[in-house]
Amino acid sequence: MSAPRCQIVIPARLASTRLPEKLLRRVAGKTVLQFTYEAAMRSDVAENVVVAVDDVRIADEVESFGGRWFMTRVDHASGTDRIAEVAAAMPDVDVFVNVQGDEPEIDPAIIDRVARCLIDDANADLSTAGVPIRDAASLDDPAKVKIVMAGMNEAGQGRAVYFSRSSVPHVRDGVTADSLAVEPPLFWHHIGLYAYRRAFLNWFSGQSVSLLEATEKLEQLRAIEAGKRVVVARAEHAAPGIDTLADLEAFRIRIE
Repeated sequence: MSAPRCQIVIPARLASTRLPEKLLRRVAGKTVLQFTYEAAMRSDVAENVVVAVDDVRIADEVESFGGRWFMTRVDHASGTDRIAEVAAAMPDVDVFVNVQGDEPEIDPAIIDRVARCLIDDANADLSTAGVPIRDAASLDDPAKVKIVMAGMNEAGQGRAVYFSRSSVPHVRDGVTADSLAVEPPLFWHHIGLYAYRRAFLNWFSGQSVSLLEATEKLEQLRAIEAGKRVVVARAEHAAPGIDTLADLEAFRIRIE
């Protein structure tokens, strides 16, 4: 049996609330999007990388550094919906990997790990990644999405039970240094990197926003509520994304 064909898709919206047009911001002569694209190209699992754009300015930028792009509708509710439109035009691809365009320092190795996590589990609908939380401040930060995990095997793979912006799972007797240090970890920070099977994308794009998804503002809860199997690959570090001007300046300092 031949290996599944795998495609990386970078959903790239021009609009951004906290940092306008952040993907086109330049650091050391490259845009944030170009850094992300080049990191994704270093993946071993995927055959190719395409940027799902919604504006000609993003498309022009991708062309300027020799990348591939696909024009999508501007009204998609989520990056997953945008990737589902790309998937419909690539019927010979089995697995699609969603790499966020604002993560210029993403590790290609974790892209491969998430993709293989899905490929190796025939019963999984999608896969993602999580990093152990070892400090109480991160646990209480609503900007860091948490995963409630059902087990983690020796290969560093577990199954997601729930995602939340709250501190979960709740420790009735209080979070202690011991509960933060336990192995396998009790608390997990979700990394917004996904791999999907084609059938899942077909299903997802035809569904309405679910109750929990609307409540937490987390699209992955649409899958959880429907009983989809979400597997999680362990990562030890989360690459910092670019959400604010401060994030951009910190990235500039690290690069320059």
